[in-house]
Amino acid sequence: MLKIQPIVSIIIPCRNEAKFIDKCLNSVFLFDPVQGGMEVIVVDGMSDDGTRDILSKWMDHHPSLKVLDNPKRIVPVAMNIGIKAAEGNWIVRLDAHSEYPKDYLRLCLETGHKTGADNVGGVFKTLSRDDSAQAMLVQALTTHRFGVGNADFRLNASEGPADTVPYGCYRREVFNRIGFYDERLVRNQDYEFNRRLLRSGGHIWLNPKIQVCYYNQGSILGLFRQAFFTAQWNTWMWYVAPYALALRHLIPALFVLSLIGATLLSIFHPFGVLLFLSIISVYGISALVASIQQGCHYGMWMALILPFLFLIYHISYGMGILWGALRLIVRRSPVQVR
Repeated sequence: MLKIQPIVSIIIPCRNEAKFIDKCLNSVFLFDPVQGGMEVIVVDGMSDDGTRDILSKWMDHHPSLKVLDNPKRIVPVAMNIGIKAAEGNWIVRLDAHSEYPKDYLRLCLETGHKTGADNVGGVFKTLSRDDSAQAMLVQALTTHRFGVGNADFRLNASEGPADTVPYGCYRREVFNRIGFYDERLVRNQDYEFNRRLLRSGGHIWLNPKIQVCYYNQGSILGLFRQAFFTAQWNTWMWYVAPYALALRHLIPALFVLSLIGATLLSIFHPFGVLLFLSIISVYGISALVASIQQGCHYGMWMALILPFLFLIYHISYGMGILWGALRLIVRRSPVQVR
């Protein structure tokens, strides 16, 4: 029997996603059919929470689903394993922690053909992990420009060129041209790859009609830990790929440095106190306005809580960048050769 090569290869890195993998795969296999068909490759990082049992059941009913092992358990390695095994002309990177509308794949391909872009994607529709107050606060913190800066894919963006998009639908030749994912980057590997693509003369296109339903952190503490950890990897990404530096990632560190500088100056000169109060006042007013706006959208009960959470969120991110820089200085970062 002649085997037909699929036009699209969907790659899903996965590790311990028993709570979400069913929803993800169910949405993927309900995609509108595309001419040429698709294959689905789940690259599993040696899950031990029952994910593999769930995947085995899916494979029984979907012969187009492949499950590959990822002994190193990190996303860039998973992507490279999947890309090398993929047979399609388009490579679509999806996330096991998300759900996708029926038109997701069709819109990606239509946008790619229409624009000629090397990578196309859409926007996050950030969902609350559950109905708890903490999960709703996390949703509010991460869906306002004051919280996430000019990350258009997290906001109500307009269609056009972008510096990155979530996940992404790539032409196969992109990987032949600029290489694979940087396996040194446990986090931010997608952003580095997209900035490398732009640096090589490639084009990325954001279409807000393409939507990803993403389940965010379920707790405030989890979000702050995520911010600190991700920020460290921003610093280490800049070390290995200076072209990936973005101002929105650097601003929280500059904010923290300004607070530290004003505090130290106040020890020696009264101007330091004035400077500190000025910085906090401007920040506080901005945070309050953003909080009221989010309160109108999600519930006014959170309007007086969010300013303090915005502050801790930004300080967590800024401290993560500074801690990452310190580890670079003492040569203790994971991206430096020891």
